[in-house]
Amino acid sequence: MNFNKCSRCGCFFVSEGSVCPHCETKDQMEMNRLKDYIEENDSIEYNMDHVISSTGISNKNLNRFLAQEEFSNLASQMQKGNITQC
Repeated sequence: MNFNKCSRCGCFFVSEGSVCPHCETKDQMEMNRLKDYIEENDSIEYNMDHVISSTGISNKNLNRFLAQEEFSNLASQMQKGNITQC
């Protein structure tokens, strides 16, 4: 196990992963919200501001989620210019 700093709240914790056990549920809820948003709005072009305002996910957490492999398609669309990052 590692001594880590939570990427959501900044608290230190001993465990695997990038978020503390307290924030893990919040993180999962926001990732599910992002997945639902992508599924429901797959055919439109949108920007980070629109995603943030529609989902309520912070810019910091959205960027963190986009770095994960499961959101690689969305991140690659962003790199191609289909989605503009704020």
